[in-house]
Amino acid sequence: MITRADVDQAAARIAGLSRRTPILETDQGTFPGPVWFKCEFMQHTGTFKARGALNRLLASQERGELRPEVGVVVASGGNAGLANAYAAAQLGVPATVFVPDSAPAVKVTKLEVMGANVVQGGSEYAVAYDAAIAYAATTGAVYCHAYDQPEIAAGAGTVGSELLDQLEGVDTVLVAVGGGGLMAGIAAAVEGHAKVVAVEPDNAPTLHAALAAGRPFDVAVSGIAADSLGARRIGEIGFAVAVRTGVESVLVSDDEIVAARSQLWDEYRLVVEHGAAAAFAALHAGAYVPEESERVAVILCGANTDPATL
Repeated sequence: MITRADVDQAAARIAGLSRRTPILETDQGTFPGPVWFKCEFMQHTGTFKARGALNRLLASQERGELRPEVGVVVASGGNAGLANAYAAAQLGVPATVFVPDSAPAVKVTKLEVMGANVVQGGSEYAVAYDAAIAYAATTGAVYCHAYDQPEIAAGAGTVGSELLDQLEGVDTVLVAVGGGGLMAGIAAAVEGHAKVVAVEPDNAPTLHAALAAGRPFDVAVSGIAADSLGARRIGEIGFAVAVRTGVESVLVSDDEIVAARSQLWDEYRLVVEHGAAAAFAALHAGAYVPEESERVAVILCGANTDPATL
């Protein structure tokens, strides 16, 4: 469980190392009330995940857990791997990233360019995860979960506290959900100030299913945004914060995500990945309809995508 106090502590810790990303107001008259984009895709490494990685490593360093000879280990061939490689480089410690054989070559190359030691093997993410856990146990490297650790989620939550500083009187925050770290952090950050609407693909409804059942459980995951919103189960932190703060949940289809992503490019020249476009798809497709004059912020959380697909 995390609270606003954890987010504020993370904000102080990562100040000067993370970017304060801008907000952009949408064209007037497009929606019933004013809507802003929080352009977190402009963060270091192209996603919000750099915030959580920095917070996790800096907190570990404060506790004397971050050993300079072994550094950090993570299982991820995607955004979490890139974020931790970046954070490790800023602190001058090594990063070891375990990825499955199916990881895209372009991402593996990018990890290596960032200085990470990439260990590739196994047919799926679970194999990389087990290998990373074993590596942490035998070497003493700090293990960073992609989303379900308090310091990771609190670091991600600085997106929300930063938004409140930038935008007075925001009523609603729309955010895409995979494992739930970003949603949990933002919900904790804006608790008592704004409501959070969690947006998921209808073919990866981890939070939606958990809220209906009253507990997290594994769901089948597929679809166009599965590379970034493909967690099979909502994290324990994400579920607990969602229940505590009353997070609302809506679903969007792959076609709606694709259309929203195209609209962001066509109308605003914003290039985001499909997972980030999911949050805007809730507005664009009408899965979430704001009240007249409701002030809405949409978190555009990542841009690690191929622009040629727009």
